[in-house]
Amino acid sequence: MEPEPQQTVRTSLPGAVRAAVADSLAAVDAELARRYPGDPGTRQPVHTVYVPADLVTAGTVRDWGDQALAALDRHAPDAGSFAAVLGIPDELAEPVHTRVRAKLEREPVEDLRIDFEDGYGPRPDAEEDAAAARAAGLIAAARADGTAPPYAGIRMKCLEAAVRDRGIRTLDIFLTGLMAAGGLPDGLVLTLPKVTYAEQVTAMARLCGEFEKAHGLAPGRIGFEIQIETTQAILGPDGRATVARMIDAAGGRATGLHYGTFDYSASCGVGAAHQSMDHPVADHAKAVMQVAAAGTGVRLSDGSTNVLPVGPTERVHDAWRLHHRLVRRSLARAYHQGWDMHPGHLPTRYAAVYAFYREGLEAAAERLAAYVDRTAGPSGVADEPATAKALSGHLVRGLDCGALDAAEVERLTGLGRAELDALAGRAAPAAP
Repeated sequence: MEPEPQQTVRTSLPGAVRAAVADSLAAVDAELARRYPGDPGTRQPVHTVYVPADLVTAGTVRDWGDQALAALDRHAPDAGSFAAVLGIPDELAEPVHTRVRAKLEREPVEDLRIDFEDGYGPRPDAEEDAAAARAAGLIAAARADGTAPPYAGIRMKCLEAAVRDRGIRTLDIFLTGLMAAGGLPDGLVLTLPKVTYAEQVTAMARLCGEFEKAHGLAPGRIGFEIQIETTQAILGPDGRATVARMIDAAGGRATGLHYGTFDYSASCGVGAAHQSMDHPVADHAKAVMQVAAAGTGVRLSDGSTNVLPVGPTERVHDAWRLHHRLVRRSLARAYHQGWDMHPGHLPTRYAAVYAFYREGLEAAAERLAAYVDRTAGPSGVADEPATAKALSGHLVRGLDCGALDAAEVERLTGLGRAELDALAGRAAPAAP
């Protein structure tokens, strides 16, 4: 068959016009790249565990795992009973239960925060000094012997006037102790609580920069999470979304926005009996956080429930069902992380996460494979690049937390981890 003759294409705009347009948008291009760099390309933990600084020990992570396993053995000793409590479909009961137990044995905590704020409270300076130095020693030792969770750090006191000096001193002692023990470890996380004004974030960024200068660290080495616990962090007195200004004020150091369920609810006047992750005021705050953080590389974390799975089996089951439902609700709303306040929350955290990713596995894999093959596939859905990014992101997060195995994902999609990372918009491989 003879090739068709190539048609002449005509244009009207001279090259000088295109060049002028490019020049006029150069500043915008640079601003977009700076403000919206996209996903940082690292693993995001599925939860954060907060432990008061005076209670944390070298054995805390293992102890939480052992307590969680004991709770399973006592209140839901097999896959069927555990699934029945939580309403997990029969076909997922065994794989979810098996993976939950394996996770609790291998890596019960993904992100540990040693708490010097509400969970610790005001203490004599000498006592908090010693606790901050001890926290640094515990984290450094755990990194050295391989027992540390993937992420760990501290929550300092906030930068409000009453506790500002104390918070800064604790931060300094902690970071200095880590440097003395060999340097800042990978997976270090710092949390700044009760932020009300962007200027407090600017001050935190300055503290990080000054510490880097003092120790010859690369600029930007130290990042931090911003805890959203006040109404002023969502809506400022000028009517603007303060949280967006806070991300900007961090100068690229903000790593996460963590929603504080109870402080924020209380600041809105919500009564204690109705303070919850699914209250309308919580949904509004998190929706604002979500839009402000989109594309910036700053991750979101939901809050926690204070209903603890303790006491007789019936009460534990009720608390498990509540926690499981709230975690699934968060995942469906793209809040891929939350807080856990008690070892008994770990079984339902991982059960909700694993069921969420496993039940979506085949559909996501089918659609992603069809997208790569440029077909609609058996589902009859023609996905766009943005949806393919979401599909691959779903699979990558499932792989990171242990809900999915690399072999089964590759079998279903025909894609290896590097290809999934690229489709998900991750600039680098996830942390192990």
